[in-house]
Amino acid sequence: MVQYFNSVTSWEALMVKPILQTYPVIHAESEEEREKLRPIGRNKERYQETVKGWHEVIMAADNLDFWGVATIEHHFWSEGYEVGPAPAIMDAYWAAITKNVRVGQLGYVMSIQNPIRVAEETAIIDHLSQGRSFVGFARGYQSRWTNVFGQHYGTTSTKSPTAAKNNQTAVGAGFAQSGFTISEKDVKNDQHNRDVFEENIEIVLKAWTQDSMNHKGNAWQIPPGESGVDDWQLAQVGVTQRLGAFDEVDENNNVVNVSVCPSPYQDPHPPVFVSGSGSPETIDYNARMGFIPTYFTDINTAAPLGLQYAKTAAENGFNWLPGQNQNIVRWLQIAESYDAAVDAVMAHDFDIWKNFYAAMGRRKLDEADVIGSMLDSGLYCIGTAESVRDQLVAQWEEMPAEFITLIYHYAQMPKDKVIQNMTEFNEVVKPALDEITANAGHDMAEAAE
Repeated sequence: MVQYFNSVTSWEALMVKPILQTYPVIHAESEEEREKLRPIGRNKERYQETVKGWHEVIMAADNLDFWGVATIEHHFWSEGYEVGPAPAIMDAYWAAITKNVRVGQLGYVMSIQNPIRVAEETAIIDHLSQGRSFVGFARGYQSRWTNVFGQHYGTTSTKSPTAAKNNQTAVGAGFAQSGFTISEKDVKNDQHNRDVFEENIEIVLKAWTQDSMNHKGNAWQIPPGESGVDDWQLAQVGVTQRLGAFDEVDENNNVVNVSVCPSPYQDPHPPVFVSGSGSPETIDYNARMGFIPTYFTDINTAAPLGLQYAKTAAENGFNWLPGQNQNIVRWLQIAESYDAAVDAVMAHDFDIWKNFYAAMGRRKLDEADVIGSMLDSGLYCIGTAESVRDQLVAQWEEMPAEFITLIYHYAQMPKDKVIQNMTEFNEVVKPALDEITANAGHDMAEAAE
């Protein structure tokens, strides 16, 4: 197999790399106002306010030396919770206004995307940023839009049946479950979603790394037909044979390979992240490919999967240090006291938790103990900067991940609060996590001597 990334062997090179992820969430003063302004996702005044403030948040991440900034791909969010339909446009804009931070998305939903278009868009973003880009892929779990966009593939959203079995914080929360029984339909749909997802990524990789490529799979035949494209005029007069890529045209003047232009700025291509909710299959896929798994799970689920990832990666030629090439996702609320952090969660996070994450069955919500059920997910760390530091240190001692993605529900969470949280993370939390990752690498290096 092609090894797309070199394994880092120097423990000194390992520091925690923070990625800021924002959707965005369109701001409403209350659930009642969100209802009054429905569909708030199409409210031009609120979206314009969001875009303007977003600029400042991204600039702050750049000035704070965050490793990356990311948005999402989701569509049809009339309720205003994830209005992120065009990640490439945002990445191109962010590349133009920043100097150091990497731009990307977590991520393109590859069970429904056109892989050639994704390869082209991300290669151009890589050039616009002069190599300051990364690419995220996801499988698509929201049926409202995945089932519409995926209709030509026969793809529907995944309900993550194996993640539901493996991730105990999700058991009973609605991941592909009626009670505790995973339906045969969900398993079948999940497999088809995964098959299309993996085939489309295979095409993206070919497009990025090969001067001319072809593909014959279940979802795509590139070029189409048995003999390729037989009426390309420039092949008929010999132009492509002289000036195009080698092997584009056969002896019958038919186009039998295509050359996807441009190639990425980075060699061989930008780093690839793949989102997951705890599925062992997704972890093994990432490990085989050298991709960076992104864990939307608690540490009790992520840590054993991290060991599985390292083992499978080693079997495929990647010599990662503990936690290297892995990404943990967390929601933070840092404030002057625990009570103030609880107030911030209720003001900025509870609406989306109640009406999105819990409502569609991805997370649990106990109305009698709202904060407790949010913390029980293992995704939240709240309190003073020192308390959040200690919470994350305990988790990094279990799994010293190289990357941490911090999700803030901007613009429901005001821009100044987001920037304050990012600043305190950098000043108080990150140095302690850096020490753990360095120590883990140092210990492994010593053991190898």
